[in-house]
Amino acid sequence: MGTTQPIRKEDELYSFRMYYADEKPNVRNYTLIVLGLNTALRIGDLLSLKWSSVYNFQFQSFYDHILIHEQKTGKRNNVLLNATAKDALQAYFNERSPEESEYIFTKTTCHEKPLNRSQAYRIVKTAAVHTTQEDCISCHSLRKTFGYHAWKQGTPPALLMDIYNHSSYRITQHYLGISQDERDEIYLKLDL
Repeated sequence: MGTTQPIRKEDELYSFRMYYADEKPNVRNYTLIVLGLNTALRIGDLLSLKWSSVYNFQFQSFYDHILIHEQKTGKRNNVLLNATAKDALQAYFNERSPEESEYIFTKTTCHEKPLNRSQAYRIVKTAAVHTTQEDCISCHSLRKTFGYHAWKQGTPPALLMDIYNHSSYRITQHYLGISQDERDEIYLKLDL
């Protein structure tokens, strides 16, 4: 079994993201994938989110940021909700009409407990099997895909290190598979 990989190819990423919007419509699953890709949160942190974390019930609007305490590191993290994430959340909110105290990602039959990691893994893996050529896709791929594409779009390594709470660029390179991509690019460009 290989190491979890990001989804590198943009066409596969698009198909993966849209799998539960187009092929197998399921607004909860779509929102889980969109939120994972656009926030770089670990799956445990995503599954622990409640509607009150993202939505201001008094003013009937989504917050611009999610303030969480990361389960793994114990650190506070202030994560922006971009337009894509808010749109997915809005569609899901409209379908569910949730209470403030409900978890965002729950079983359709029980809104009192969050989805577990196994269920989230099946959601991600099913979309990946039908849309990507990569074998090593898991929930953690959502987080890695965020960083990989941010790096490809020119995000400074120091910023990615900060987002991921890594202590060195070398760790971030390894985490995202950047080292091999950089090496491969040299071989592809060099034509002696």
